[in-house]
Amino acid sequence: MPLPLLWNKIISFGRRSEILGVGYLKSIGYRVVASSYQAKGGEVDIVAWDGGVLAFIEVKARRNDDPPEDAVGPRKQQRVIRAANNYMSRYRMHDTPYRFDILAVTVLPGSTPSFRLIRDAFRDN
Repeated sequence: MPLPLLWNKIISFGRRSEILGVGYLKSIGYRVVASSYQAKGGEVDIVAWDGGVLAFIEVKARRNDDPPEDAVGPRKQQRVIRAANNYMSRYRMHDTPYRFDILAVTVLPGSTPSFRLIRDAFRDN
C-alpha cells in the first residue's frame, strides 16, 4: 500500500490536520514545543512560541467550506484553557505572556490544505 493511502487509513483526519498545522506554524516562524498536550479536564493541540509569547493553539479542520473556527465554542475553549493553565503551572511559567490561537484548516477534495491562523482568538478572562 502506498504511504499516502496508509497515512489516511492509520491516522485520523483531525490528527493529520494537527500534523500539517505543526508544519505550517513552523513555516511562519513558530517554535513548536508540544503537540496533543493533555491534562485533567482539558487538552490543547499545539503549544508553540511566537516570539516571546507562548501560544496555545486549537486546530480545527473541515472538508467543506464551513468555517472551522466556528466549532470552537465556549466548552472547547474551557478545555483548552484548563490544559493551558496546567501546562503553565507544571513548567512554572506563571509570568510568561501567553494567548489562545485557532488554526483553521480547510481541506477541500482535490486541493491542498489551506490554513488561516486566528491569533488571540479567545481569552481566559
